[in-house]
Amino acid sequence: MSMADNDWYSTLTSPSRTASIAILVLGIWVLLLTIVNLVNGAYYGEKALWLGFISNGSFGDIYTQHDGISIVLDDIVFGILGSILMAGGIMGIGSAFEGGIGGWIKDLPNSFSGLYSTEGGARKSVADWLIVLGLVFYFGWSIQNNAWIDPGVFAVSITPFAFGVGLNLLDSAES
Repeated sequence: MSMADNDWYSTLTSPSRTASIAILVLGIWVLLLTIVNLVNGAYYGEKALWLGFISNGSFGDIYTQHDGISIVLDDIVFGILGSILMAGGIMGIGSAFEGGIGGWIKDLPNSFSGLYSTEGGARKSVADWLIVLGLVFYFGWSIQNNAWIDPGVFAVSITPFAFGVGLNLLDSAES
């Protein structure tokens, strides 16, 4: 049996639509945090040192004073991680959607049709608005307070976002 015949190999080389989108969004978010951290500092004006932050201090300091644009190893590692995630998401979307990434972008208005129509039902509308509510809260709070990695903001914004995604997945599973 060759490696290409294994189920796990085919799963890795052609991930699902949902996994591809999640990987792409995560990669974009990581790159956004990297850019914000370089330019302004990701936590109340302080520069997050990602290796220390993610490991809760096991791999070094968690924060340092932000003294203008300066690049450290943590920023490079986190930026590379974001780029890899984004590339993986784009490749997955390319194989999962007809028309590749361009076809997916053209289909985005249909994916969030609950924002402007009740044609998909009340659950679809509630799900789409919950996603928007979670994103608006996260970005609004982060911009206003310059705290892009505040755990409290994550805890509050992830709840409506996750419920919205879950309700949308429930709708797609039933159809």
